[in-house]
Amino acid sequence: MDRTHRAESPPSAFPHLRLLGQFRLAYGADAVDLCPNAQRLLALVGLRSCVSRTVLAGTLWPNATEAHARGSLRSALCKLPRGERAPVTCSRNTVAITDSVTVDARVLADTALRVVQDPGAGGSEPVPAVLFGDGELLPGWDDDWVLLERERLRQLRLHALDALAHGLAREGQHALALEAALTSVRTEPLRESAHRAVVAAHLAEGNMQEAVRHYVAFWRMLDDELGVPPSALFARQLQSGAAGRHTRCPVVTSAAVPFRTAAPRSPVGADEPAPQ
Repeated sequence: MDRTHRAESPPSAFPHLRLLGQFRLAYGADAVDLCPNAQRLLALVGLRSCVSRTVLAGTLWPNATEAHARGSLRSALCKLPRGERAPVTCSRNTVAITDSVTVDARVLADTALRVVQDPGAGGSEPVPAVLFGDGELLPGWDDDWVLLERERLRQLRLHALDALAHGLAREGQHALALEAALTSVRTEPLRESAHRAVVAAHLAEGNMQEAVRHYVAFWRMLDDELGVPPSALFARQLQSGAAGRHTRCPVVTSAAVPFRTAAPRSPVGADEPAPQ
């Protein structure tokens, strides 16, 4: 059984470019050592699939003259693997990543875009594990283009996690919905939309007290860090959940409380015993 599975698996020598975390180009278990300029070149092409030589030279060597930048580009290209293991294909005007190279950052981006475009598919397809990873794009690299791509991927992943959480909650997969929402919260603790996804999952499961407890904790954290309350949208979400259960919501709406003066009390049973 195991032998059959191994025989049907893709060849282990297929190239993989890791950009989430420390840079690594590998063919199966065989990692390739590249100089910094070759790493930066391959990372940029891997992220954008196909880039013109002019854009590559200007982006990677922005402070050099055009002639020097083009020379540096040619030098970096010469230091990449060649032949059957070449990770890029070059034409007169462009450099493109080869189809055989798997780029983890592109897998993340494509998956996130698919989830954002169709969050309702969460109940019919496997949960995309790539969204739950912790890797940051090329940590320690401070090039302007890296900073832009890093923020783009971060925002895509966060929006995908929020959309996935809401979709899973609607499908009744409450534990997975909470996992997606709390992963988003862990990534960016002050991001309200992530906390709204957590509350939506609790409400979908009928856990009003859990929803209120989370809302109160977020209110206090937001007030401590920024001196502002949650949005009226968040308050209405909680009130709508309470109205659906024909109960009174035990929190105060954000519009009724001055900042840093009267954060809402937790529901009875969350932090203190019920009055006798």
